[in-house]
Amino acid sequence: MPTHHPLAVIGGGLGGLTLARVLHVHGIETAVFDRENSPAARTQGGMLDIHEDSGQLALRAAGLYDAFRALVHPGGEALRILDPHGTVRLAEEDDGSGTRPEVDRGHLRDLLLSSLPQGTVRWGRKATGARSLEDGRHQVAFADGGVITTDLLIGADGAWSRIRPLLSDALPAYAGISFVEGDLRDADVRHPGSAALVGDGFFLCLGDRKGLLAHRESDGSLHVYTALKAVEDWLDTLDFTDPDAAKKAVLTRFEGWDDGLRKLIADADGPLVPRRIHALPVGHRWPRTPGVTLLGDAAHLMSPFAGEGANLAMLEGAELGRALAAHPDDREAALTAYEEALFPRSAASAAESDASLRLMFGDDALARLLDQFTARPRPAH
Repeated sequence: MPTHHPLAVIGGGLGGLTLARVLHVHGIETAVFDRENSPAARTQGGMLDIHEDSGQLALRAAGLYDAFRALVHPGGEALRILDPHGTVRLAEEDDGSGTRPEVDRGHLRDLLLSSLPQGTVRWGRKATGARSLEDGRHQVAFADGGVITTDLLIGADGAWSRIRPLLSDALPAYAGISFVEGDLRDADVRHPGSAALVGDGFFLCLGDRKGLLAHRESDGSLHVYTALKAVEDWLDTLDFTDPDAAKKAVLTRFEGWDDGLRKLIADADGPLVPRRIHALPVGHRWPRTPGVTLLGDAAHLMSPFAGEGANLAMLEGAELGRALAAHPDDREAALTAYEEALFPRSAASAAESDASLRLMFGDDALARLLDQFTARPRPAH
């Protein structure tokens, strides 16, 4: 017999956990199902800048804002932009006046997990599919052979969501950009030149339809993203089981760039990690369907070049939680209100992300980016 849960969230990322936390604040029990075997099954990625009008609002709704501030990475809002010759074109220090503090994604996830009752998250439950039942209920099947039913199903299960097909035929498409990621560990000691080049926060270098992006992590390492405009199968031509060979292949795409910049690739510790950038169509939406909805990447996967993904997922988790709490006897009214706000906001963010991708990997990318930074309003002191 399937186990029944009144409210089931598929996916224990930042969005799903924020939803569970806000519901818990309002006294509503939630069951969260995550594919990972434990909270420590894998690293959770690099630094996130948490936006004042989205991620921070969600943390306030979750009652976790003060705890979040204790996790902020000092100096993380610093910015350095260089050209391929290694010339610094823009440098800004973190003077504490910024509105997008940086935090380690793993630390933020741990904060959300620790705020939930024991057993809220069911680990090692990889969803393989879902189907509709009568009266707006749904059934979800898992790779371990388990099955659940639920009155309200929330798909917070990311880019390749198993819940999305209940609502939409849309699939993520390759956005034309491939990443190769690496880490320079204990950078100040082991890689002092690269540490000085990147600085204390975010680093960016663009040219010839490619770029190097980097963050200084809270553990003192540098996380480096090599971003290239490339055909979809380009990463398949690299042997990532041989780090030296993979580095050599990536470096051929950066011939003529400053040696200090190339060292961000050449000196990476451990294996390199390939990642293709995918996106759902801008403006992705679905008809109101009883008993089910989506949030985060499951709803509106976009490229990372506007920095909105995690922030939107958290905001949506918070807004959905508050809508459900405000309509305890009419969940369809809650879902309608939630989606009416979700669709236009996510469409605007997806359009911004797409425009940023085109700018960063188009003609005169560096000059156009610098124009944007110099034109932005400065905070008052």
